[in-house]
Amino acid sequence: MPRTHKTLPRLYVETPLSDGAEIALDKDQTNHLVNVLRRAPGDNCVVFNGQDGAFLAEIVQVAKKLVSLHLIERASAQTPANDLWFGFAPIKRLDYEIQKATEMGAGIIQPVITRYVQNARLNPDKLRSHAIEAAQQCEVLSVPDVAPEIGFDKLLTGWHGNHGDRALIFCDEAAASASPVETLTGLKGKRLGLLIGPEGGFSEEERERLLGLDFVVPISLGPRILRADTAAVAALALIQAVAGDW
Repeated sequence: MPRTHKTLPRLYVETPLSDGAEIALDKDQTNHLVNVLRRAPGDNCVVFNGQDGAFLAEIVQVAKKLVSLHLIERASAQTPANDLWFGFAPIKRLDYEIQKATEMGAGIIQPVITRYVQNARLNPDKLRSHAIEAAQQCEVLSVPDVAPEIGFDKLLTGWHGNHGDRALIFCDEAAASASPVETLTGLKGKRLGLLIGPEGGFSEEERERLLGLDFVVPISLGPRILRADTAAVAALALIQAVAGDW
């Protein structure tokens, strides 16, 4: 993205994008751009749809509930979709966890219902909106897919059928403190997934189940017990730095 565009509002749309096209924003986007950000005809913004790259656009018309944009030129080519799977037991700070996973390059985000989950009532549209918001703020062009919630047992039973040879990294808080770098280095070039537990951690039965599976790779996150959302960010950073796209 050119540096001259970095201060412009970025909007995710679901419309095909091409040079010279004109598109209309929906009611919520119109309200955000006009009433919140105080943009007017002649002002610029950047739009993207996760498929066609990012486009510099000009506001050409503002109506009560509708904004029309003229696409001036492609500002950034589309980036490849990310393959990293991120599974998490829902916590109170759902928005934070999904936003950080999006920023850190997760390509698939899926809630996993474990024994100690305290926030099992999920709104799929809201989860998707958290991912889109993070993509808009952080110049992410490939918005992750938010998969439907799945039970812990069902996830593991169907892992090979749904994920093939993807390795599942499990942050084992009961393991002896050790550096995860050597273990993660051995996963370079492989398809990866990361599973983060809830505030209360995994039950002992869940932990034993994970440790008994050949596709699960346990790692330690050091000598301190981390909050679930902190563990997610720490583990994603490690994976991307050692075995991912950093």
